[in-house]
This record gives sequence, C-alpha cells and structure tokens, in this order.
Amino acid sequence: MSSRNLKRQHMRVIALTAALGFVVVANAFAQTPPSPAPAAQATITPPTVDNATEVNKELSNPISSIWALQIQENTFFIHPGIEDKSSRNAVNVQFQPVLPLALTDDWNLITRPVFQLVNSVPVPTRTGRIYQATGFGDTILATLLSPSPKLAGPWLLGAGPTFIFPTATTTNVGQKKWQLGPGGVFGYLGEHYIVGVFPQQWFSVGGNGSKQTSQMNVQYFAAYFLPHGWAVGTSPNVLINWYASDGNKVTFPIGLNVSKVQKLGILPVKFQVQGQYMPVNPALFGQRWNIQVAITPVIPKLIKENILEGW
Repeated sequence: MSSRNLKRQHMRVIALTAALGFVVVANAFAQTPPSPAPAAQATITPPTVDNATEVNKELSNPISSIWALQIQENTFFIHPGIEDKSSRNAVNVQFQPVLPLALTDDWNLITRPVFQLVNSVPVPTRTGRIYQATGFGDTILATLLSPSPKLAGPWLLGAGPTFIFPTATTTNVGQKKWQLGPGGVFGYLGEHYIVGVFPQQWFSVGGNGSKQTSQMNVQYFAAYFLPHGWAVGTSPNVLINWYASDGNKVTFPIGLNVSKVQKLGILPVKFQVQGQYMPVNPALFGQRWNIQVAITPVIPKLIKENILEGW
C-alpha cells in the first residue's frame, strides 16, 4: 500500500473517530439532567463551565479537575541537514484525554494519556533520498498525584511516574522501547494568568534492540486570560535526547498561541492555534517551525465521587 493511500486511510479513521466522539459527548450531556444545588452551596462550589474564561483557565491547567478530550495536530517544518529536498515536514495528530480522579477532598490523581493517531516523519534511505514514513506512534501516559486547591491554594503541584509504550506500527515512527521515568508540574494560577512548567523524563527499561534511550520533554506554559473566553500565551515543548551526538541533543522552541472557548450548543469547546520557532534544533532533521491546531471539548465526569472516600 502506498504512503499516500495509507495517509488517506488514517485521516478517514481520525475523522470518523472524532465525529463519533463528539456524538457520544453530546449525547452524554443531553442525557444528564441538571441537578439544582441549594442556594447555600452556590458560594462554595467550583467554577461552572458556563463561564468561558474560567473554562479556559481550567483547560490551560495541567492538573485541572475537569474532564476533557483534546485532538491536536502539529505540522513541523524540518531541516534535513543534507542536500536532498524531497521531504521537509513532519505531521503528528494526537488524541489526548485528560481524566482527573478525586481520591479524597484534598488529593487528585491526574491521568494524561497521549495517543498518536498519525505520525508521519521524513526518513533517509541508503541512496540519500528521503521518504515519508507514516503510521500510528508510541503511546505516552503521565500520572500525577496532586493536592487540591484546598491544600495548595493557587500553586500548581503534581508528581508521579510517566510511561512510553511501544505501540508504533513501524520502527521509523516509534522507538520500540518500553520507557519509564518521573514527571511533575510546578506553577501558579492567578486571577488572570497562569505560569508553570511540566517536565517528563524517560529511560528505556525493555524492548527490541540493544540501543538504550534517555529523553526529556519539558513543557513550559504561560497564558493571560481575557474576557469572553479569550486567552493569549505560550506552551512549547523542549525536547532533549541525552544519547544523541553533540549538536543533535536539544530542540528549544519559542511560541505564541491564541485560544478561545466557545459553546457549541451546551458543549464548551476550546479552540487554539499556536505558532512556534525553534532557535535551537538538531543539525540533522531538526525541527525549525511548527504550526499547531488543537480542539478541546469539555466532557461530563463519569466518576464524580471521591474514590478513597470511607477508607
């Protein structure tokens, strides 16, 4: 099967999956009747999803307590570092559910899986030409134990293990390694802004081949929230491959994004566009630019009670 046909099939699968997901979410909202809260409790309940700016604040927070589903598309412009000019971009489509669970009134467990639905990257051949390898990529799972605002106040704190599972359909779009390491979040959420950092480090612990891996992803994020659900900010990912040769270890991007939370019927959805430039990048197949588009609908919590309540 040709690479072009494979891409078309993948995109059809993504479109169908997204459509079904939105239908399921919409039905879930429609079938969940609202339960009016007593007037005495109105002042102590958390912000509702009716306020678009509050929703944007929650969705910009890596350890938020609301559930959401994000579909993110990245188009990277690559500098191969060789004479061939046949392929200079990479495309990555990710599905990222955010599923926080309340363990107690004071502690939450944040689960953030990342499924790479399509990963298309340029790959050099022995003849010096470049072809586009396309397939499903590795899966990432970050788990964070985080204190609730009752304990931490405006500070954003979280720590826990993070994993990479070798689910890629081809070697060229994955690493074929089971990987494990620490992750964490540290930041501050003010009335009109958020700032923080979300580092993850992975070490290979098994898989095919003798080559070991050690890599880090550090997302630094900041946003200023405007009325009517608007926000401007940045949320790039610094990439470090500790085993790469000199000049190929670090990708350091700077970027600017604009986001807007808009209700589609009764469904709050965040739309975001971000442009990034990488002033520091690997000499071979380094990322130079990135255009990122993300759509994030809020969904109802399927597990509302505290999991460890009564223990």
